[in-house]
Amino acid sequence: MPEAAGPSGLGPGTSAALGATLGASLGAGLADGAGVSGLGGEGAAALSDEPDLNIFENKSGLAEDMKFLASMPELCDVTFMVGESREPVCAVKAVLAARSKVFHKMLYQAPSPQRKKDSAPKENKLRLFLKRSSEPLLNLQNAAQQPASSQHQTVHVEEFEPDVFRQLIEYIHTGCVTLQPRTLLGVMNAADFYGLDELRRACAGFVQCCINVDTVCALLASAERYIQYKCTKNLVQKVLEFVDEHGNEVLNLGSFTLLPQHVVRLILSREDLRADEFTKFQAALMWGKKYCDSNSHISLKEVIGNFIEFIQFHKIPANVLMREVHPLNLVSASIIMNALAYQADPTSVDPGKLSPNRVRRSGQGRSMSVQSSLDPCGSNTTLSSSGSSEMISSEGGGASGGAASNSGNKHSGTGSGNS
Repeated sequence: MPEAAGPSGLGPGTSAALGATLGASLGAGLADGAGVSGLGGEGAAALSDEPDLNIFENKSGLAEDMKFLASMPELCDVTFMVGESREPVCAVKAVLAARSKVFHKMLYQAPSPQRKKDSAPKENKLRLFLKRSSEPLLNLQNAAQQPASSQHQTVHVEEFEPDVFRQLIEYIHTGCVTLQPRTLLGVMNAADFYGLDELRRACAGFVQCCINVDTVCALLASAERYIQYKCTKNLVQKVLEFVDEHGNEVLNLGSFTLLPQHVVRLILSREDLRADEFTKFQAALMWGKKYCDSNSHISLKEVIGNFIEFIQFHKIPANVLMREVHPLNLVSASIIMNALAYQADPTSVDPGKLSPNRVRRSGQGRSMSVQSSLDPCGSNTTLSSSGSSEMISSEGGGASGGAASNSGNKHSGTGSGNS
């Protein structure tokens, strides 16, 4: 009996063969589709790794242009007279206000007008009418004649040094500044003062890594200038601890002679200072000679007398005392004799006579604190040491040194701080 034809008039065998062929073709097509799909995924990943050509950035060029802008007084609309020397530092008010809320309040918040308590004298109606009718015209004329003078501002800044404030303005305009140990604490405190938190954190991090033998004196000198600010108080103790651990190296630095006298006394008096007594004497001698070079009216013996109490001469070997210390005639013979006698027989000398003026403590550590000492020029806040009389008055040959300098690091950023 003949087989029934398929739906399309084909025999059953032919239909089965055609179905198998179509199924194979469809399966191959799906497999190819999956391969294409997988290739498309890899292609998309490859495309995502390529740079977006729609976005172009030139941050370094922008920073250079903004630095140039701040360096051109004719392009700026505010001038800061900084420090005792009133050194001019120019800036753009809009940039300052956008980056710092403190500057925004300082430069753009108008003072509230004060109401006059005294009543104005009465004017007749005709004169008052003529005055009011002419006011709009006069205001337009004044605005057209004096647009520049009414916009440019001059602000006095006494809290910070010119170099410090110039670095602050550079960072605000460009988002980049080179940090230096000499001005680091000043920049950090200025950043805190004007609400630039990113710069303040960068300075605090740099302090941690830049404390070394070459920079420690510069940091101490700048700490003396900015000791009234909380950032300095929080970090200066770390500098003093470094001095304790590297006492001999620090005392032999040439920059040690540039520290103020009371800072030198603070260092020499620290009980944890790891330095031998002869090195301490040499450091005091080196500092005294440097000071006498610029103050010829004060004798070297008078200056050295400010440091004698912090040197334990009985710990200096006898041959060094007789060859190096005694011939200078800077230390009294009684101190030399007591030191030699103690070395020969410790029980033969009263310990109090070894360092007569030395302040002794039991069970107390030394720490940095802030004290105010009155001098002929007024009140001066300085580095001092708790529990001792570290401050030197202007009488009796009191001396004060200058500042130190060194090199630094670089920090960049674009975020603005908040107060």
